[in-house]
Amino acid sequence: MAERPHSGAATGFRYNRPPAGTGPPLFMKTYNAKPGEVAREWYLVDAEGKTLGRLATQIADTLRGKRKPQYTPHVDTGDFVVVVNAEKIQVTGNKLDQKRYYRHSGYPGGLRSRTLRDQLERRPTEVLRIAVKGMLPKNRLARQQITKLKIYAGPEHPHEAQNPRPLELES
Repeated sequence: MAERPHSGAATGFRYNRPPAGTGPPLFMKTYNAKPGEVAREWYLVDAEGKTLGRLATQIADTLRGKRKPQYTPHVDTGDFVVVVNAEKIQVTGNKLDQKRYYRHSGYPGGLRSRTLRDQLERRPTEVLRIAVKGMLPKNRLARQQITKLKIYAGPEHPHEAQNPRPLELES
């Protein structure tokens, strides 16, 4: 057989090269959201009958902005979340009597604890706030993101002017 003058092995290509300048770019530009160009939405969540941890994960994702295509890890791209009926949240198993919330007064021997049942009677909004805060990163950005969470024990909230939309939750 006759030998071809320019075989694919010598040039590294097994096909005809496209003309210069018509191929794909050598690098792709990654989109980074800027803090000023983020559009904030307001969402309303009814916590009645919802499981604590499953609800907290979806709220944390919304606060961080992970449900948006513009999500950027180092920029606050999240939305506002208004939670009502926080006192009617559910838990599974025996967590009402076994799960404990700890706090310390700062003095020696000042460690205090409450069960989930006591905490729901005294400060029902803090139960959900602590659960969501534990699912956010531990940095300055997360402290800024947790301020967009508004929790109310009852069915009323003062954010009607923002016209919050219901948040679609995965069951």
